[in-house]
Amino acid sequence: MKIRVDYNEKISKLNNEIVKMGIFVEQALNKAMDSLVDMDIELAEEVISEDETINNMEISIEDHCILLIATEQPVAGDLRILITALKISTQLERMGDHAVHIAKGVIRLLKENNTGKNPLFNMPEMAAIVKEMLHRVLNAYIEKDAEEARSVALLDNEVDLIHNKVIRDVFEKLMSTQEDQQNATTLLFINMFLERFGDHIKNICEWIVYSTTGEHVELG
Repeated sequence: MKIRVDYNEKISKLNNEIVKMGIFVEQALNKAMDSLVDMDIELAEEVISEDETINNMEISIEDHCILLIATEQPVAGDLRILITALKISTQLERMGDHAVHIAKGVIRLLKENNTGKNPLFNMPEMAAIVKEMLHRVLNAYIEKDAEEARSVALLDNEVDLIHNKVIRDVFEKLMSTQEDQQNATTLLFINMFLERFGDHIKNICEWIVYSTTGEHVELG
């Protein structure tokens, strides 16, 4: 019995590491979007400098999972939990990278247009949905709530709709001059990285369903 208690404590610690990493990613996204809205180069640079912390968290989680697989030799549901943790840490690390790309886009916009005045179209709205998705998916992971994961994944459809609308609006309204075209290209990249957040969160949702039910699904 004590062996099982010890194992459960190790899994609990692993879950806490995943959630902590998710919170750091959420903070990175918040700072990246704030830097975009306020055209704040210092905040953008902060996002870039803090990315190493997220990368190190992924490495720590990978090491934790590998150690548990090697020492505990889990099977069935226990093995699914560890595989899911590995997959989720990878998705979170990529989201951290996307926050960095957004921050770099802010710096590029300031260099291309030092007034810092650029229309953001519906990107703040898209970011708000992504933040909700990330917050809810972390809760679904902790609660092992497959139905909530399925519900969160559906929100990616809203993200995709806004993403496509932003593309149309950028082409319609920001192609009159060479300077506008340069800004438009950067804004389109930022829009793309925001949309990818939704894709990675949807992937996490699919892994939560797998972890809790053993079923491989494609959500959305």
